[in-house]
Parts: sequence; C-alpha cells; structure tokens
Amino acid sequence: MNKFLYEDLNKVNLKYLPQYLKVLKKIFKQDSFILGRNLAQFENNFKKFNKSKYCVGVNSGLDALFFSLKALNIKQNSEIILPSNSYIAAVFAVINAGFKPVFVEPKIDTYNIDPNLILKKVTSKTKAIMLVHLYGKPCEMDEILKICKQKKLYLIEDCAQSHGAKYKNKQTGSFGDFGCFSFYPTKNLGAIGDGGAITMKNNNYHKHVLKLRNYGSIKKNKHELLGFNSRLDEIQAAFLNIKLKNLNKINTHKKKLAKVYLENLNDKFIKPSIDKNCENVYHIFPIRFNERDKLRNYLENKKINTLIHYPIPPYLQSFYNKTLAKKYPISSKIHDTILSLPISTIHSESDIYKITKILNKF
Repeated sequence: MNKFLYEDLNKVNLKYLPQYLKVLKKIFKQDSFILGRNLAQFENNFKKFNKSKYCVGVNSGLDALFFSLKALNIKQNSEIILPSNSYIAAVFAVINAGFKPVFVEPKIDTYNIDPNLILKKVTSKTKAIMLVHLYGKPCEMDEILKICKQKKLYLIEDCAQSHGAKYKNKQTGSFGDFGCFSFYPTKNLGAIGDGGAITMKNNNYHKHVLKLRNYGSIKKNKHELLGFNSRLDEIQAAFLNIKLKNLNKINTHKKKLAKVYLENLNDKFIKPSIDKNCENVYHIFPIRFNERDKLRNYLENKKINTLIHYPIPPYLQSFYNKTLAKKYPISSKIHDTILSLPISTIHSESDIYKITKILNKF
C-alpha cells in the first residue's frame, strides 16, 4: 500500500531548486544582505498580487499581526475582538501588544468568526477586530466591514492561511487596515524558513511599520521610535519571488484536490462548506467527525498521515490558567472533532481519490 504523507517539503521545493540556487549565487555577489533589492522586489510583487498599495516584509506572521496592532497607536488594555478557535498567533499578538483579547465564536459550518455574534462583544473599550481567514476560506467580509464602519473599529486580517483567497472576487488582505501574511514553509506560498508580510493602504501605517521592523529606523542611526529587528531576509525574499509566480497554479491544484474530496467523500464526514461568495484556496482541507481520534488511528494504520488544526483552543492553553470550554462550546466542538486530510502539491487527484475510498470504508 502507498504511504500518503501529509506533506513533504523536500518534494514541494525540489522543483524550484535550480532557480533557488541561481538567485542564491546572485545574492552572494551583491553588497546588501539585509533590506536589499530582493526584498524590495518581493514587496512590490506581493502588493501587486494582493492589489494593495503597500507591502512590508517582516520576520513572521506573528510579527505582522503584532506590528499591525502597534501601528494603530491605541490605548493599552484596549479590547481586540478575535475568533475563539484558530491558531495561537493572533492571541499572542494581541497580548504582547498590550491589549485584551475578546473571543467570539465561529460559525460551525465555516469555522470562521460569526459576524452575528460580534456586536454582542463590542464595548466602549473595543478598538479593533482581528479576523482569521481560517484554513484558506475567506470570512464573510460584507457583514464584518459593516460592523467596523458602524462601531468605528479598525480591521486586521490574519491571512496566514489565505494567500490568494477571494471574497466576492476581492483578495483577502485587501479589505482591512492591515493584511497579515505568514510564509511558514507549509503555507501555499511558503518560504524555506520563517517569513511574513503586511499589506496596507495607509501611508502613515506603512512608514510606521517600516520603522518598527528595523530598530525604529528608516534612516540609518536615526531611531524615531522603540523598534524591533524583524526583517524578511534577502534569501527568503528571493525564494518567495520565485514561488509567487506559481502561487495561482498552486492554489488551482489544491482546489482540484479539494473537489475530489468534496465529490467523493461519504456524507458521514462533515466537509468544508461551499459559499458562492468565497474562493477557498484550501491551505488545509478539514473534515469533522465525532470519533476523530479513532478515525485518525485507522488512517495511520492505512498509511495515511493526517494532522489536527488545532487540538487545543487558545483559551485552554496553560498560560490562561482557567477552564473556559463551557463558554465557547462551538469552538470546543470544532477542536475536538476536526481532522486535516492530505492536500499538497505533492499529491495527485488520483492520490486523493484513493484516500477517499479508504476513508469511506471506515
């Protein structure tokens, strides 16, 4: 029996290796290894791809979220609304920036923040919404933008999993005040290490973030604010420039694999919902199943690797030191039943069809 890995980063990147080596040799010959021409080129290319006015490359998706919050220049202990499920990065960004995370439950069918529940959590201290386009599926932007306008809230989009995803034909990362991207190696647009970027429309935010990432400085030895060292390096920027040219192909391939799952998987598994307004890029293909752990063991015995995104919700992590599961039943249900199936550029449609046949026999 074939072994179906969840991901194989060696195979994913092997086809780019000749191009990677070519640009690497050029980097060794240039005079700037930090904030050089490759980064400038990537920032220009990515803002065009995302149809944004500005782009700043940073060290990680977490830093992108953190700097976006810092650039807002709002009062300490302000409240930031974010989803109760998803990865911990958004929560860390809020806490590290000196603000209070306020959790809102997701919709059980989309896994994204429920716009209908946001207003109930808005107080006089609420200053921003940090939404997450989880698993590659865009949030319901019309309703969220309406709330932001009504309550005068800033909007930060966590696009770590939604490179190229669209809501009503507009790309994620181009709706809010900031679009925050991660280029972690497993992403649809993945680097060979850590990396991130922030897209934005406002020139003042752009200048502020440029300073934050580089010791509070744009001009050498002139430090205008308390800054950090978080610069997307020349090597990763050069590699990302190469892969960015192929991002549409990567997304198209993953959509084809998702279609095989959607059309062939038995209905006893809860599959991702389809929304005509959303163009999902399927960074992750999640299913839900009440006996998730038994299913996962069964698949492992059949040599099919899976992952769980994510086994422990943010509010149950140890740094919270309290049990909040009863307060967020929808999120808890998702975390207890979610399972991520293989969906990588290393897989063919035939591979996915074989996986569905094995799944349906469970």
